[in-house]
Amino acid sequence: MSMSNESGKKPVVHKKHVARLQREQQQTRIILYIFFAILGGVVLLLVYGWLDINYLQLNRAVAKVGESKILVKDFEPRVRLQRQNLLNQHVQYQQYAQYFGMDFSTQLQQIEFQLASSETLGQGVLDQMIDEQIVRLEAEKRGITINQEELDESIQSSFGFFPNGTPTATVTPTEMVLPENPPEVLELVTATPRFTATPAATATAVSEPTATLEPTITPTAGPTATPFPTSTPLTEDGYQNLLSDTDENLAKFGFSKEYYRIFYENQLLRTKVRDAVVANVANTEPQVWARHILVEDEVTARGLIEQIQSGMDFAELARDFSIDTGSGAQGGDLGWFGAGMMVAEFETAAFALENPGDITTEPVQSEFGFHIIQLIAKQERPLSAEQYEQAVETAFQEWLAAAREEYGVEVYDIWKQRVPSEPNFITAATEAAGVSLTAQAEQLATFEAGGEGTPEP
Repeated sequence: MSMSNESGKKPVVHKKHVARLQREQQQTRIILYIFFAILGGVVLLLVYGWLDINYLQLNRAVAKVGESKILVKDFEPRVRLQRQNLLNQHVQYQQYAQYFGMDFSTQLQQIEFQLASSETLGQGVLDQMIDEQIVRLEAEKRGITINQEELDESIQSSFGFFPNGTPTATVTPTEMVLPENPPEVLELVTATPRFTATPAATATAVSEPTATLEPTITPTAGPTATPFPTSTPLTEDGYQNLLSDTDENLAKFGFSKEYYRIFYENQLLRTKVRDAVVANVANTEPQVWARHILVEDEVTARGLIEQIQSGMDFAELARDFSIDTGSGAQGGDLGWFGAGMMVAEFETAAFALENPGDITTEPVQSEFGFHIIQLIAKQERPLSAEQYEQAVETAFQEWLAAAREEYGVEVYDIWKQRVPSEPNFITAATEAAGVSLTAQAEQLATFEAGGEGTPEP
């Protein structure tokens, strides 16, 4: 043992030792500071990443209409729902093809193309959401609203729930009165003669034999037809269960609770705004009644024009020379038509004719050949129900296009990165398999518990 230990004295601590210990302690603190700083940075990055994925990115705008933004968190669920609708349509067409032996390959290919082209599908959904926002802003500007009663009634009707009894459908046909043809028409077109009934031979009176009293046969009452079963009206509880199921199904796609109310409100607003926008769309349009002769070359067309101008009958020439065999057999008659029903060159030339009997003095060339056109009549005529609906929808779409400029629609490219690729055929097949296995497991459990029947494979 050393003398120092034997004497019980403490070892002498030199200044060098103290300085070294201080340096080591300082280095240790620095290392700890760096470690905790790195750890804190990692934690912050993880927190930011979580917030970015679950909050910041979802609240980024994919489009802006006026001051209203369409967010990622609203866009993505709509795309998923549209994909599911397309998958459902695909299944339906396959079933129709299987049950009825019909060819739906074109429809199936179109659906498959839409599902494969995420950008095309996403663009369609985004356009629809922009239109909905435009309609909402326009409704606000015009003071158009949807009250609670209207909304509830629309939802109830859609689900087949009628708390006040099933309404009786009443259809009041709209009478369409056509104007009389101008008198000049009779000078150009001869009415098709109707068949004259052959006069019946005059019967010679013959004395009838005296009737013999025959026994009266009383018909035996046959079996009464069994009436078809009628559907049971939906109860309040059943209706509420349907709403709960709808909420549950929509939640799978990322929708908030009771989103279906927004969906029906959008529909009602669109109808009201559409009615207001197209209120001045006329239910009549200028139409012409014309006939034509179609030939393959210009030389033949010019020759026919000369013959018509020299007094030859237009209808006879149409029957003899027109390669449009359908109208040619009718003397070239095309009947009444309005704008947009003929190719542009033909339509322009036909509407340019002013007086009944006028013809185009120059051949009119179109993709079909060369036409000689004769005007029979020109009138303002009422549109059919289908034509009026088409005119209304065209006017509304034109208004929507103009409203995009008015409300300053902006679209941000981020939407292209946020188009979901699910659900798809793989996820649909997986879900269907899961449902099938669940059903089999329930049947097996029922069977093992003493239930009746054999579980289906």
